[in-house]
Amino acid sequence: MIKLIRTDSCHPDFIALVKKLDNYLKVTDGDEHDFYNQFNAIDNLKNVTVLYSNNKPVVCGAFKQFDDSKVEIKRMYTLPSERGKGLATKTLNELEDWAKELGYTSTVLETGVRQTEAVEFYKKNNYKVIPNYGQYIGVKNSLCFEKILKNEKG
Repeated sequence: MIKLIRTDSCHPDFIALVKKLDNYLKVTDGDEHDFYNQFNAIDNLKNVTVLYSNNKPVVCGAFKQFDDSKVEIKRMYTLPSERGKGLATKTLNELEDWAKELGYTSTVLETGVRQTEAVEFYKKNNYKVIPNYGQYIGVKNSLCFEKILKNEKG
């Protein structure tokens, strides 16, 4: 049984999944973890999803406003035991739908080049590599993506 909820960053299941994500990133980011971590605070995220499989929280994701037309996808994480089942795609699609409902027309995100599973996941979900933006400009281990959100007619 799959259940996907919309919530905010105060939700305890979201907080617990983000702790697992941060532990994973400490290892993969190595010496650069502190640099990346400063941009990943969850204190004020108002658009958060948690996906449950058999009543267990297994996937999370969020977005925050990037500019007037874009949101930035943040804090996507899937428990390793639940990967490859399409659950992260369901979560990402829910975030994209929510952004469209709020009037946004595209999403952007950053992931590390060392997170090869994440890079492939975003490519599979029609995200296109773009020049690094904002704090990631000139950061060789960052890879930035964008996806244009299409409405049902287009």
